[in-house]
Amino acid sequence: MTNTSPAENSLLTTAVEAFLQHLRLERNLSANTVTAYGRDLRRFERFALTTLRITDPGQLERDALMSYLIELRQAGLHDRSVARHMSTLRTFSRFLVEEGHLEDSPAALLDMPQQPRSLPEVLNPDEIARLLDAPDIDTARGLRDRAMLETLYATGLRVTELITLRMGDVDFDRGVVTCMGKGRKERLVPIGEQARGTLLQYLTDGRPFIARSAAARSRRGGHTAPLFITRQGRPMTRQGFWKLIKRYAEQAGIDKPISPHRLRHSFATHLLAGGADLRAVQAMLGHADIGTTQIYTHVHRERLRVIYDKAHPRA
Repeated sequence: MTNTSPAENSLLTTAVEAFLQHLRLERNLSANTVTAYGRDLRRFERFALTTLRITDPGQLERDALMSYLIELRQAGLHDRSVARHMSTLRTFSRFLVEEGHLEDSPAALLDMPQQPRSLPEVLNPDEIARLLDAPDIDTARGLRDRAMLETLYATGLRVTELITLRMGDVDFDRGVVTCMGKGRKERLVPIGEQARGTLLQYLTDGRPFIARSAAARSRRGGHTAPLFITRQGRPMTRQGFWKLIKRYAEQAGIDKPISPHRLRHSFATHLLAGGADLRAVQAMLGHADIGTTQIYTHVHRERLRVIYDKAHPRA
C-alpha cells in the first residue's frame, strides 16, 4: 500500500490545474502572470487541504476563505499582498462557478483590504528633455538608444512592447506604431514627428552598423526583423534596456528612481496635462479598464496643486 499526500488526486488540485490552463489557453495571459496566479493558488491549496481538509472545490465556502484571510494576516503579509491573494481567489471562484463546481462565488462578499493608491512618479518635461538628449548620436548605438527613448516617451509603450517591435511595425507615412499588448491584443499608437525623425535616422545611420558579425548582419533586415538590435543582431532585452535608461538618467543628472515604466507614466500625465481626452489616453496605453487610466488625472491635479501652492500669494 502506498502513502499519498492530501494533494494527490484531489478534485481541488485538478480544479487549480484546469484554472491555470484556462488562463494560459483561453485568456492568453502571459507566462509570468499565470505563474503568479499559480503561486498564490498553490499556497491556498496547501492550506485548504492540510488545515481545512477540503479536497473538493464544491466544499469551498466563505468561512473557508475567511480562515485563509486570517492565516495570511497572521503570517505577517502586508495589506497589498493580502489583497492580491484575495483577488486571485475571486477570479478562481468565478471560474469554479462557470465550471459548475459552485452555485455562487464564496469570494463575492469578502471585504478586500483597502489600499491607499499611490500616485505614479513622473519626470517633468525638463527632465524628459535631458534624458532624451543624453545618448551620443554620433555613434550607432547612441542613435539606437535615442530612438528607443524617443519612441518610448512618444508612444507610452510598455517595455516589453518596445523591445518586441519589428521593422514593419512602424508606419512612417501614417505616423503610427503597431504593438502587441497584454493578452495578445494588438493596438495602434500614434508616434510624433520628432520620434519618427529619430527612428529614421537610426534606421539609416545606426541599425546597419550595430550588428558586428556576419551572421548577425544577415539577420538584420526584413519586415519581421527586430527593430532595436544588439551587436549580435538580436532584439534588445528588458534587462539591457533597464541598464541603458539608468545610465542615461545618471548622465542627465536625474536623481529620481528611473525605469521604463516611469516614461510611460510621464507620457500619460503629460498628455492629460495638455488637454488629451481620457478615453484616447486609455486606448493608447492599452488599458482594459478606464479606472486604471484615471489615476493619471489625479497626478495632474496633484501637480496643479503644488504649482498653485508655490505661486499664489494667498495659497
